[in-house]
Amino acid sequence: MEGRSFIGVGLALGVGVGAALGIALDNLALGIGVGVALGLVLGIGLDAGGKANRSKDSSDGGATYAGDGGSGSKGKHSDNDAGSDGGDGGGGGD
Repeated sequence: MEGRSFIGVGLALGVGVGAALGIALDNLALGIGVGVALGLVLGIGLDAGGKANRSKDSSDGGATYAGDGGSGSKGKHSDNDAGSDGGDGGGGGD
């Protein structure tokens, strides 16, 4: 999901909700404006959360954890330990 942004999704949702709110309150222009602002905040928040998850996932070096059904393949390690195979990969999920 590299290079994707949620700002457009947030804007679309915000404008839709804002327009509905504006129609209900008989002030469409204000509703759309509030929807755009809230949609931008939502989209930026989703982008920031996604970047934090991507950086966390890439920092573990592709290691395999017990119970995730992995094959135990060696991840990218900075210590270049040739004797380590990354463990047995756990028992796999049912």
